[in-house]
Amino acid sequence: MIQAQFFDQEGRISGFSVSGHSGYAESGADVVCAAVSTAVNFADAVIRDVLGESAKTRVDDGSASVTLKLPAKCDNEEAVQAVLTGMMLTLSALRDEYPDFIEVMEV
Repeated sequence: MIQAQFFDQEGRISGFSVSGHSGYAESGADVVCAAVSTAVNFADAVIRDVLGESAKTRVDDGSASVTLKLPAKCDNEEAVQAVLTGMMLTLSALRDEYPDFIEVMEV
């Protein structure tokens, strides 16, 4: 199962961690993993490459996890929060469609 955690600090999403494998299908044919990977990569690219924020991203291939942490304040805070909220809504919609394969939490 994929576990997606969004870090909440007083109503502000300060980052996320996504880990695990969905187990929906074999590697290369797993639409759940593909959708989650796309959402994670999109959010990371927009926050770091488009908005130019200094978020820290850690990828651990061994545990199949990606963690992104924002600085205490972002220059483009409103846009960053919109991206992360959109990612959370996207993953929540996937969870609703594939509840046995993905879990989404705010921590």
